[in-house]
Amino acid sequence: MSPANPAGQAAPWWRDAVVYQVYVRSFADGRPAGDGGGDGVGDLPGITSRLPYLRDLGVDALWITPFYTSPQKDHGYDVADYTDVDPLFGTLDDVDTLLARAHELDLRVIVDLVPNHTSDQHPWFQAALAAAPGSPERARYLFREGRGTDGAEPPNNWDSVFGGPAWTRVPDGQWYLHLFDTSQPDLDWRNPEVGDLFEGVLRFWLDRGVDGFRVDVAHGLYKEATLRDQVRPEKPKKTADSMVERVLNDEPMWDQPEVHEVYRRWRRVLDSYPGDRMAVAEAWTQTAASMAMFIRPDELHQAFNFGWLGTPWSAAAFADVVTDSIAAVGAAASAPTWVLSNHDVERHPTRYGGGPVGLARGRAATLAMLALPGSAYLYQGEELGLEQVDVAPEDRQDPSWFRTGQPGRDGCRVPLPWSGTRAPYGFGGVDGAQPWIPQPDDWAPLTVAAQTGDPDSTLEFYRRALAARAAVFAGADETTEASAEGDLLVVRRAGVTVVLNAGTAPVPLPPGEVLISSAAVAGGLLPPDTAAWIR
Repeated sequence: MSPANPAGQAAPWWRDAVVYQVYVRSFADGRPAGDGGGDGVGDLPGITSRLPYLRDLGVDALWITPFYTSPQKDHGYDVADYTDVDPLFGTLDDVDTLLARAHELDLRVIVDLVPNHTSDQHPWFQAALAAAPGSPERARYLFREGRGTDGAEPPNNWDSVFGGPAWTRVPDGQWYLHLFDTSQPDLDWRNPEVGDLFEGVLRFWLDRGVDGFRVDVAHGLYKEATLRDQVRPEKPKKTADSMVERVLNDEPMWDQPEVHEVYRRWRRVLDSYPGDRMAVAEAWTQTAASMAMFIRPDELHQAFNFGWLGTPWSAAAFADVVTDSIAAVGAAASAPTWVLSNHDVERHPTRYGGGPVGLARGRAATLAMLALPGSAYLYQGEELGLEQVDVAPEDRQDPSWFRTGQPGRDGCRVPLPWSGTRAPYGFGGVDGAQPWIPQPDDWAPLTVAAQTGDPDSTLEFYRRALAARAAVFAGADETTEASAEGDLLVVRRAGVTVVLNAGTAPVPLPPGEVLISSAAVAGGLLPPDTAAWIR
C-alpha cells in the first residue's frame, strides 16, 4: 500500500501524472489562413489537432499557457480578460472543443492562471488611471506616492524581475507597482474585490470542464504591508572553511504569510467540484520547507520543485535534491513534482553542455526523473532533443530583452518542428515562411516525422521511457532512497535500482535486468552521461 493511499483508495490522477507543457504560441498553428490562422502563431485548434500525438507520447495531461484576451506584451501573461479567449488563439468554442477531445483521449487539461497582476489594458486598470488618487478604482492595485522632492522618486527600492525599477509614475504623480513589465500592474490582494474576482474566474473555467490550474507567481500575491525597502547585504558571508554561507534574501515582495489564506479559499472551491480538480503553484521560494507550505492539505495540491531543474550535473547534488524534496513534501502529506525545463529557462540539454554531451545528459536526467515518485512536468520540444536557440536580436520578443538588453527567454520558445525540411517544418502557416520566432535552418532531422520510428531518436526514447514508467511504477509505493556513490547517483524505489553516471568513466552496472537505459549499455558497464533502471 502506498503512503499516498492509506485507505486503499485510488490516488488522485495528478499525484503521479506526467504533464506536458504546451506553450500555446509555439505548439501548432491549426487555423487556416483567412480564419485568423496561417499567421505563424500557435492556437487552440492547433493544440486540438495534435492531441493524439500527446496521447501516443504517453503523457497524462497537458498544461496550456495563457490564451486569454491580452495585448500580448508578455505573450499572454498580461491578461485583459480572464474569461475570454484572445482572437489570436481562437474562441471559447475552441476551448470547449479542445477539452472535449482531450477528455475523449483520457488527457486532463490544466490552464494557466495569472493572479499576481493584470494587463494595463484590463478594465480595472484603465478605470484606475482615469480615477483620482485614493479612489476605490486605484485601491485594486498598488498605487503610492513617490519619495524625494515632489515625489519624483519611486516609493521603495524594489526592482522588476524584467530589469529596472518596479515602479512607474502616472501623470498625476502617483506611482504603481509592477514586479514584471510596466504593462503588468500588480493587484492589491488586501482588497477583497480581488479575491472575489478570482473566485469567479476559477468557477468560470471549472464549469467549462478544466481539470486544474497552474498558478503563475503563486508566491507573489501579497507584499509586505508597509511596502518597505528591500534590505540588500553587500557581500555573502564566508564560513571558516572559506565556503560561501547561504544567507536567505530579504524579500518583502515575495512569499508573505497572508498568501496562504488565498489558497485555502481556492482549495474549498476546487474541492466543491467532482473529478479531483487540482492546482499547482509556481512558487519560487528560497527553501524546500517554504515551498511545502503551499501544498498543505487545505491549500494547493502541488508546487513546482525547481530544485531538480537548478541542480548542476552532479550525482551528489541530484541525490540531495531527491532526499530534501521528498522530505519537504512528505511533511505536507503531498507528493513531489519534478521538472527540467519550461518556457522561462534555458533548455536543459544546453544547460548540460550542449551538443551530444548535453543531449546525453538530458536523456539521462529525464530517465532518472521519471522513476521518482510524484508528478513529472515536461516542456514541449524536450522530447525532440531541442536545444536553446540563439535568436537574432532583431527577432527577439521577450519583454525582458527590451528592458535589460539580455537575450531573455525567446530561445526556448521557438515553435516546434513537426515535419518537412524547411520552415515552418509543419508548424502551420505559409509554407517556407518563418513563424513568430524563426526556426533554425538545421532542424529537419529533429522533426517529429523524422524521429518517429528511429529507435535511436530522442522522441522514441521518450516514448519508451514514458511507457516504462507506466508499466513499472504505476501504483508503486512512493518510498524512495537516493544516495551518491562517487559519481554515481543511486535511487531505489519499488524494487528497482536507478543509476545515473555523472562521471567521466564507465562504472559497473548493479546486477539484475536492465529495464531501460538512456543510451546503449554493454559489457555490464554504465557509460558516462547515461542512466538505467535495473530490476
